Amino acid sequence: MTNFFGDFRRLVLAVLGDMAAEGKLPPGLDFGRVTVEPPRDPAHGDLATNAAMGLARTLKEAPMVLAERIAAALAKRELVTGDYRGSGFAKPGFINVKLAPEVWHAQLRAILRAGTAFGDSTTGAGERVNVEFVSANPTGPLHVAHGRGAVVGDALAGLLAKAGFSVAREYYINDAGAQVDILARSTHLRYREALGEAVGPIPEGFYPGDYLIETGRALAEQDGRQWLDRPEAEWLGPVREFAVAQMMTLIRADLALLRVNHDVFVRPRASCPTIGSRGRRRCFAPPDSATMSTGRSRSPMARGPISPPTLPTTATSTAAASGL
Repeated sequence: MTNFFGDFRRLVLAVLGDMAAEGKLPPGLDFGRVTVEPPRDPAHGDLATNAAMGLARTLKEAPMVLAERIAAALAKRELVTGDYRGSGFAKPGFINVKLAPEVWHAQLRAILRAGTAFGDSTTGAGERVNVEFVSANPTGPLHVAHGRGAVVGDALAGLLAKAGFSVAREYYINDAGAQVDILARSTHLRYREALGEAVGPIPEGFYPGDYLIETGRALAEQDGRQWLDRPEAEWLGPVREFAVAQMMTLIRADLALLRVNHDVFVRPRASCPTIGSRGRRRCFAPPDSATMSTGRSRSPMARGPISPPTLPTTATSTAAASGL
């Protein structure tokens, strides 16, 4: 990808070196603070260098006079990326340059030739990074703040991948807290309702959302009357697993509408090897059997054994919705 600023800085440094070789500048000057940046006022051009400002005090020369001398030398050179037109001066001594239209035309041709590869970088050198984002509790559908986290996190992961990093997108399924037990109890209430019981008002502390009506109905269709009149200790675990899987199906469907995909789904409750200093369990399964495996699958959550493959080891960012 063309770097106009880098190219022009190299050109400025070459001109300064030539001026020193020709005796127009003293030898041994430090050019380390010479920069090339966009002008503060776009009307001044496309590029601006502080070369004259940075050297004027050392040379005991008026910045505007030195800027004129440097600009005259620049006028004899071309950018590596193409031609440029004219130099202007802005007090207290910046040299401003406007690129010729042909430079932009060449850049457009390069973009069209490169297609989606335009802007690819090798900066990351394939370093593995892990970006955790969204990670909404599996107790209900996503809301607007979760959607914001999904977009920001996916954009960050995409930028890192574009920069040459090997990126894993992680969703942390927080299914180990009290909230999933509340989800299980709320689902069991809706399950009893689906089987004809008049449950009355939703008890305080339960999730009242209508989305659990369908979850309770689905549990009734799957397990029949198996969990009626049974102690909580018997049904809490299975109902919790079922409800979490249903919530993750809702969540993943919403993420799919945003075209946001995760590569890794992490479950603290799952019986998988613990990896990493944070004690998280990274769980994988074939895409046709696990919601907690690859982000490309929207299947129900697997209940069978899961084996973990090789994972990225460098955690770089968390873009959870609650933190944005």
